This record gives sequence, structure tokens and C-alpha cells, in this order.
Amino acid sequence: MEKISTPLTEMLGMKYPMIIAPMFLVSNAEMLKAAIRSGITAAVPALNYRTDKDFREAIHEIRAEADGPMGVNLIVNKSNIRMMEQLKTCVELKVDFIITSLGSPRKVIELCKPAGIKVFCDVVDVHYAKICEDLGADAVIAVNKEAGGHAGPTPATELVPALVEACSIPVISAGGVGNGYQWKEKLELGAVGISMGSPFIATEEAGVSQDYKQACVDYGAEDIVMTTKLSGTPCTVINTPYMQDIGTQQNWLETFLNKNKKLKKFAKMLTAYKGMKMLEKAAMSATYKTVWCAGPSIEYVKSIRPIKAVVDEMVEQLTTSKVEVKE
Repeated sequence: MEKISTPLTEMLGMKYPMIIAPMFLVSNAEMLKAAIRSGITAAVPALNYRTDKDFREAIHEIRAEADGPMGVNLIVNKSNIRMMEQLKTCVELKVDFIITSLGSPRKVIELCKPAGIKVFCDVVDVHYAKICEDLGADAVIAVNKEAGGHAGPTPATELVPALVEACSIPVISAGGVGNGYQWKEKLELGAVGISMGSPFIATEEAGVSQDYKQACVDYGAEDIVMTTKLSGTPCTVINTPYMQDIGTQQNWLETFLNKNKKLKKFAKMLTAYKGMKMLEKAAMSATYKTVWCAGPSIEYVKSIRPIKAVVDEMVEQLTTSKVEVKE
């Protein structure tokens, strides 16, 4: 299939304007290699690796086995005590781009710019997008209301055009895409590409249990709920029987700790740690106690397939619908 040219494909040197979104515990080296070979790219959360040695080995493996752009997602707030170590590794090994989440990208941009590494920043509104642009970000990722994980409050139909109008840097849309027709819609809103995660959970390369993958096939958009149990910040999960049992809201003690100024930082770190452990157990083992993160775009997942099959089908839908990419 012919290349679809947008500022994103030109910036990263790839065939199609899609990033497989970084997903905690889901993204891995196999997914990144498959994405690159399919003509797109992907980013992996640095926190998916327990040690710097593991992180370095994964980057070297991807570089050795796939020829194309690869990215890393960094949590840039104080809860990530390993952020500077991870950032220095990214700069040293010269990854192609970094996606920043949940904090200020200032330090990332300062170190990446001289190294020629692109920095894309997750944003949910114009105010923060302008801050990122002023700091020197190469693009912003418009995290909209239909995104999986930590979704934004605004639908893509409002957020993307608002960011395109307000910013002079490219806008990438995140959320609400499960097929090529929706991909086309985001490009026609003015986005230069998309960041899509949830439909790729149900792929052969995803590093999670078969039960988790099958849940993305069996459940749909109406089964996605918000919970504050995992990180203290609203996060989308599949409303499994276990999720219904434990509830989606923090208990009184968790709420108290998060509101106490002196304890808030430590409470958030504890909540995030507990949430990460819950997700890890659910993602890696077959158990009814499932806390599976996903977005409403699993509505369009009908089977577990290779990443290339998902991408090829979406590109076919996109190209046959005669997309009109805005310059």
C-alpha cells in the first residue's frame, strides 16, 4: 500500500501516521518490532522494565531486529523516582521519540533537543498544550474523552480542532479509534496522526495473558468504566465481575490521604504502586480478580490477531475512504 504522507510520517520516517500507544504492562519489544515492520511506530513505557539493564536490552533488541522509529513513554511527575535514569538512557541510546505523561516535559525537552530526539507531550487542553509548545515540544498528543487509561475530559471533535487552531506544532489524536474510518475522521479534524492502544491489547504480540486479550474481544464500549483505585487519577478499565465487587471509587482512607497536603505525595505514590501491582497480577495471570485497563475502542475488536493484520485492515479502510489530509 502507498505511503500516507503527513507531518508525523515525515518527522519519524515511517509509512503510516499511527503510533501504538504506550500501555503499562502491555507494550513490549515484540509489539514495537511488529509495529515498525507494519509501517507504523510504537512507544513502550520505561516503567515496563524493572531495571535499567532490562530497559537497555529491550532497546538494543528492537534496534537490531527492526529498521524504523521507536519511542519511549516517560512519566514525568514526582511519583516516578526513576525518571532521570530512564531519560538519560533514552538520550544515550538515541531513541527516536519520547512521549511525556502526567507532568512537566521541561527536563525531557532540555536533554532531548540537543540529541535530536523528538518529544511529544500528552495534553488534555489548550492551556497545557501551549505550555508544552513554549517549552519546545515537537508535537502534542490530544488525549480525548474516548482514550483508554487516563482519558481527558473533552471529545476529539472539540479538542483536536481547538489544539490545531491554538498551536503551531503538530497535533496527534489519542482516543476513539478502532478502525480505519475513525482514523480518517481524526486526520480530517486536523490531526497529523493517531496514537491508538486498546485494540492492540488483543494481538498476538501483546505481553499479557490470553484472558486479558480475550476480554478485549468479549467486552465492548458499554463495559468500560472509570476507576480511581489504580492511581488516584480516573482511569478506564473493563467492568469485570471483580471490578464490580471492589467498586470504582477510593475508600475513605485513600480519599483522606490524597486530600492531606503533607501526605498527598506519599499517598499518591502508594496508590499508584498498589494499582500497578493489581494491574500486573491481572495482566500476567489467569485469575477472576481482574483489573484490566482498556478504552471504549475495544468495541471494534473481534478476534486476537497479529499486529500487522490489524494495521493492514485499518490502512485499507483508511485509503478506500479517500481521506483528505489537512496540510
